[in-house]
Amino acid sequence: MITTRIKDVDMIFETAPSIFSPNSIDPGTLAMLSVIDFSPCDKVLDLGCGYGVVGVLAGKLIGEENVIMCDVSEQAITCAKINVQTNNVPNIKISLSDGFKNIEEKDFTLILSNPPYHADFSVPKHFIEIGFQRLAMGGKLIMVTKRLDWYKNKLTSVFCGVRVYEINGYYVFVAEKRRQAIKEKVKAANNLSKKLQRKQQRHKTGRKK
Repeated sequence: MITTRIKDVDMIFETAPSIFSPNSIDPGTLAMLSVIDFSPCDKVLDLGCGYGVVGVLAGKLIGEENVIMCDVSEQAITCAKINVQTNNVPNIKISLSDGFKNIEEKDFTLILSNPPYHADFSVPKHFIEIGFQRLAMGGKLIMVTKRLDWYKNKLTSVFCGVRVYEINGYYVFVAEKRRQAIKEKVKAANNLSKKLQRKQQRHKTGRKK
């Protein structure tokens, strides 16, 4: 059992040995939360929620109806369900989901994640690429890791920009979904399409000779 106070909110969390950071609140999560100002108009996804620190805090600050939590671990979901009850935010929606697979909503203003950065990059790649699609315009994907280059490059390529904060040995990335990013993606797709068309045309011309 962990007792903590974050952003002037007192919380209690039940954990389990198999869940990430079972004995104390992960300092990376605390670093990420330090750059976030929750707003009553936010709709928040705690992506990879673990035992529920981020989601429970968001629910207590902005209202439980505005928060969704998900994790691929059944043990994490079990603890998260206990913790929303213990912390008096029982109406937070909690889903067992491998990334976004069981998440239908597409209008989040904040997607918050502390991804498993000790594994390969397939999980954060999914989080970033699908996260961009699931954000409302102006929404933000905020992630924390101990690695810089891959995340900075990937977020920049998908969002056309990212802000990076270095806090206590962690990197916190804040990427905003902007219309310019969508325009850049459409332009890149059109350019690629034109290149393929020219390549196909050259191939056809070569075959006629």
